[in-house]
Amino acid sequence: LLPLRGRICRAMWQHDDLTDGELFALLRAGAIAYAGNRRLYIYGRLSCGSGRRMKRTNRVFFASEAEAVAAGYRPCGHCMRQPDGGYSAIPKKR
Repeated sequence: LLPLRGRICRAMWQHDDLTDGELFALLRAGAIAYAGNRRLYIYGRLSCGSGRRMKRTNRVFFASEAEAVAAGYRPCGHCMRQPDGGYSAIPKKR
């Protein structure tokens, strides 16, 4: 948990709730590692082209892959696929 504008943040941040300065500070601090789509319940790497195209209102950020999976998100089929055809994490069923 990180202090942000006088409040304690969860492990998941909504893009709309962050100013650009707060987002850049969290990225520089390494507090954000993955982005997800809150409507589709899919998460992936910050560099993923699919994630870059999503609307700001649908984007959420996670500190870790485990937190995304714990929130019920599944891995992105583009950036999280492993060489054996599986995914980097096995998501929980919603």
